Amino acid sequence: MRLSRSLASVTAAVCLVLSLPYDAMPHARVAAHSAAPELFGASCRSRVTGSRVTAYCHNPYPRTDGVRLHIECERWWDLDSDGAEVGAGPAQTVRLTGRCWKEIRAVWISHRKLAL
Repeated sequence: MRLSRSLASVTAAVCLVLSLPYDAMPHARVAAHSAAPELFGASCRSRVTGSRVTAYCHNPYPRTDGVRLHIECERWWDLDSDGAEVGAGPAQTVRLTGRCWKEIRAVWISHRKLAL
């Protein structure tokens, strides 16, 4: 008898939970499918010739990419430089140049999404 009473209570509890409306039951939220990531960013190549740098950036995507050339010079007394931002529009290639007085230690290009 004891087993049937506990079985009856469990059955009643399950029926009660199943009869609740869907919104009243706690459930895991299903994340909405996120949109595909936006394709962005010009591809850049740079060439160092002595103390001069020339970089070309081509943007194959529809959003304008603001590119900047950064140069770190080898000598402690030679000033490092950050070039002005240039907008590389869709299907556009831009040229960036810069230099040090003597040797160049490092060159890199930064990207920023510009307003449409």
